[in-house]
Amino acid sequence: MTLEGIGISFGETALLENVTQGIEDYDRIGVLGINGTGKSTLLAIVAGALEPDEGQIIMRNGLKISYLPQNPVFDPDLNVLENVVRNISQEQEFWNVRGEAASMLQKLGIPNPAVMPDTLSGGQRKRAALAAALLTPSDLLILDEPTNHLDHEMIEWLQEQLEIYKGALVMITHDRYFLDEVTTTIWEIDRANVYSYPGNYEKYLQEKQTRMNFALSAERKMAALYKQDLAWMMRGARARSTKQKAHIQRFEALRDREKIAEERNVVLESLPSRMGNKTIEIRNLAKSYGDKCLFRDFSYMFLKNDRIGIIGPNGCGKSTLLKILTGELEPDEGSVEIGQTIKMSCFSQENEKLPSSGTVIDAVKETGEYVRTADGLITASAMCERFLFSKGKQYTPIEKLSGGEKRRLYLLRILMEAPNVLILDEPTNDLDIQTLQILEDYLDHFSGIVIAVSHDRYFLDRVVNRIFSFEGDGHLHQSEGGYEEYLAHKEGWNFEAPPEIPKAAEPPKKGKKYRAAAPQKKLTYTQQREYDSIEGVIDELTEKSEKLAEEMAQVSTDYVKLQELTEEKERIDAELDEKMERFLELQELVESFQ
Repeated sequence: MTLEGIGISFGETALLENVTQGIEDYDRIGVLGINGTGKSTLLAIVAGALEPDEGQIIMRNGLKISYLPQNPVFDPDLNVLENVVRNISQEQEFWNVRGEAASMLQKLGIPNPAVMPDTLSGGQRKRAALAAALLTPSDLLILDEPTNHLDHEMIEWLQEQLEIYKGALVMITHDRYFLDEVTTTIWEIDRANVYSYPGNYEKYLQEKQTRMNFALSAERKMAALYKQDLAWMMRGARARSTKQKAHIQRFEALRDREKIAEERNVVLESLPSRMGNKTIEIRNLAKSYGDKCLFRDFSYMFLKNDRIGIIGPNGCGKSTLLKILTGELEPDEGSVEIGQTIKMSCFSQENEKLPSSGTVIDAVKETGEYVRTADGLITASAMCERFLFSKGKQYTPIEKLSGGEKRRLYLLRILMEAPNVLILDEPTNDLDIQTLQILEDYLDHFSGIVIAVSHDRYFLDRVVNRIFSFEGDGHLHQSEGGYEEYLAHKEGWNFEAPPEIPKAAEPPKKGKKYRAAAPQKKLTYTQQREYDSIEGVIDELTEKSEKLAEEMAQVSTDYVKLQELTEEKERIDAELDEKMERFLELQELVESFQ
């Protein structure tokens, strides 16, 4: 596909101007830009869901496109499964497709695909639409924020799906680890232009800095030339000759040029409320819904400047725990004691504290006309500018803002409240990467407690120093460090029994000499028996997995049976992976002897 001179405006704002880019077979393109710059608009144009004001799109004949929009729409007369498969070609074996769709929906946290779409939450609707986009046969897959509302396991699963996808991919995501692993090209939207950078997100950061350095150098030269020409004009220029006319035209061009400045960052710092010695103390907390126990026996005393991350699969109780901390919900057992000086502010998944009417500046002034920072008192308008709302943008009605701009405004209001305990419930959803970077910098200097529920692995590694994880056994498990450290710690956890405390090694007795063990020259008797039989075990497990896949296709409408078969297949596949890894270990050992 080729985009030639694409342009589109909304009102007087030009989102895209003269955009010319190409998409090749097997491209993996990530689209970046500040909220409100036109990322979703660009994807809608590429998908054919929106007509540009100017320019044209040239595409290969018969090109098949699958599109996940930012806000998916469902047919209210069809159930979720029927909505997912409705755009899939009838040439395929329909029942196999339904079985695969039902299985994928279960992986994405929708256990009953027969429900009607109006019974789903916003996150479930987005995940169902993601399943439809992935299952629809396509040469070009277009995904708008596919990692929103996915937990860590789902994100890793999606990453595997995209790695084996055989077509081209264009997507918007704020997940920087995901961008690094999946993309091979970055498109950045900046001042209505689209710049293309080869490489993943890490390479893009390097290339962008080079481009900005070059542009700023050129801007400094033009500024110096403009200053010189301005002095000449002030002396009374006379346009009597062709040379002088050209000089005047150059001055006017320099005066009217679009000036390039250092990239404006979200800059926000406020002085938090004073915190006394008593913070938040949790004692033997428990919460259940029906027969499902979310957590029990959870106790913790928050320390000043704690940076806590809370992780777990969707529906495990993360948001419930936050609501108990803020007093919105009562626990079944236990208590939460909050110090008198504690001032909490919660940045929730929904923009619930955002007015439905009024302008940007009105919404900020509701929080306060001024905010006290380390630099003194700052007006609400100045705070808006620091948060990338220019003076003109400040008078935009809230309903005209993009989804990401509303999130940024909501975050500004929360931080202006000067809390000393900041609760963040999925803070990275719909925020652009630039805003996330500055939020992370803000949290570095925030002298209070941060409690964050997040599926963003990069954000967790960057911000938190302790993680509590829901592991499905009714307990919250503590891990020191960020997300990478949590993964390492999890491998050694025994969920059936309390962790064993390793005994200290006894020093060798005096007078006894120890000799290093001789290097192994052949497989031990046990290893040899395992090596001789393991290929047969692998063949048997592979056959079982294939039979289960066939049975799943045959019972696609029996959701109880399908759930049982799905769980059994996942168990068999996990055992198969384990045996394959063991076979490779033994094979390498045999080759080392030879």
